[in-house]
Amino acid sequence: MSTTADPRLNEIVSLDQVDHCLIHDDDQVVVLLQDSPGGIPAGHKIARSDIRPGQPIRKYGEPIGVATRPIRSGQWVHTHNLISGLSERLDVPDLQTVHAPEIRSFPGLPQTFNGFVRNNGQVGVRNEIWVIPTVGCVNQTANLLAEYGRSCLNHIRQESPDSQIDTVTAWTHPWGCSQLGDDLNQTRQLLQSLTLHPNAGGVLVLGLGCENNQLDEFRDTLPPYDPQRVRFLQAQDVSDELAAGRDLIDQLIRTASEDRREACSFEHLTIGLKCGGSDGFSGLTANPLLGRVSEWLISQGGSALLTEVPEMFGADQVLLARTADHEVAKALAGLLQSYRDEYTRHGQPVDKNPSPGNQAGGLSTLEDKSLGCTQKAGRSLITDVLPYAGRRRRQGLSVVAGPGNDAIACTALAAAGAQIILFTTGRGTPLGGPVPTMKIASTDQLAQLKPHWIDFSAGSILGRNGADPEMDAAMIRQMIDVTNGRKAKNEQNGYREISLLKQGVIL
Repeated sequence: MSTTADPRLNEIVSLDQVDHCLIHDDDQVVVLLQDSPGGIPAGHKIARSDIRPGQPIRKYGEPIGVATRPIRSGQWVHTHNLISGLSERLDVPDLQTVHAPEIRSFPGLPQTFNGFVRNNGQVGVRNEIWVIPTVGCVNQTANLLAEYGRSCLNHIRQESPDSQIDTVTAWTHPWGCSQLGDDLNQTRQLLQSLTLHPNAGGVLVLGLGCENNQLDEFRDTLPPYDPQRVRFLQAQDVSDELAAGRDLIDQLIRTASEDRREACSFEHLTIGLKCGGSDGFSGLTANPLLGRVSEWLISQGGSALLTEVPEMFGADQVLLARTADHEVAKALAGLLQSYRDEYTRHGQPVDKNPSPGNQAGGLSTLEDKSLGCTQKAGRSLITDVLPYAGRRRRQGLSVVAGPGNDAIACTALAAAGAQIILFTTGRGTPLGGPVPTMKIASTDQLAQLKPHWIDFSAGSILGRNGADPEMDAAMIRQMIDVTNGRKAKNEQNGYREISLLKQGVIL
């Protein structure tokens, strides 16, 4: 940030005169809950005591960087006097045996949710028909078939109002051809994982015929599937691909029309954890709230998925100390280092993740961002580490390989098995993934400004110095309402998309 003639740089804030939050007793900084008299924004950090150059600065009880100049007690701590302390090599700690945390009970919460039980035992929270192109060349064909399917549903609802098919959607993307090797394989695997998603009561996999992502290989390498619910069409093999596709859509709709919701235990629910457009309050309100929600779900036998690996840099030690065993710790350390290596291989520093919006909201370094970001996982033990496009294998908390990019991360979480995504935001975003994507605001101001984006506000936690059991229970109830069929705001707005990770060459 520019330091030219900015009077805020010399302001000494009296903490007795402003609302602020101390996160951990060991922290050298507090977070402002209101703008300072001189205009330092709420969400930014103020020094609790004098800090010398080169001294590590702690927040959340962990280092968030190193001071670059003398900082007086009461002064603003931000990008002008704080830099990241991250290194390119991960320091793996000696691991100690850890135990699962005690979880707060919430009397009166439902004991089940209502979902669609599939033949393989998986449970969907939506009953949709999905059209999945193997290649971007047939995107418009996929869109036309999805549009046809939605028109059919409108007629069905007029005749049978109790129909429980939600919608027909095409998951278009630009890849599937001009790709090679691992890049092509991960595109295929990601689309295969979506094909088997339990939120889909029927899937039409649509190919062209000449692409690298060949339909025959896609089908032959697909794990076991229900042939009544997964159909395939290669456009070049038929004279009228739209007519052939409409016939298959009709068949899928007839099959899915028989589906009805039934009570299911929470061991069948998997949530994806995501944040985007974070601010200085995200790690104080919305992310810890999701941490407690995920702890509760896991205590009920359910599962949670955490991704955004580059936004774990700086919180590495915290996560590694919570792995269930040495094999999981080894896999997680390898994943964290592999992402660091990817940065350095491309000549990029490992610490340049916070966006301009993050910094404007009060996040100064990647460590600052990461330690707040990973609050979403609570204190649960990490039981597994999944590759990108991999599907959940174990109950509990799993880490999924993937970048912080919102659309790519949401798609990876859904492909890994999340039936719903809980997405915290301090700045706001309308984005929606292929599954219901609930937005949880870090402040009431954001929720009031963007009520058409935000499903729940965690803002009232501010200043309470800890959890609010009533708010936690309210968030859990609203999550259950969405799993039971209530539309999240992204669904109401029609904001739904997928985005695939692209790493290799383009032919």
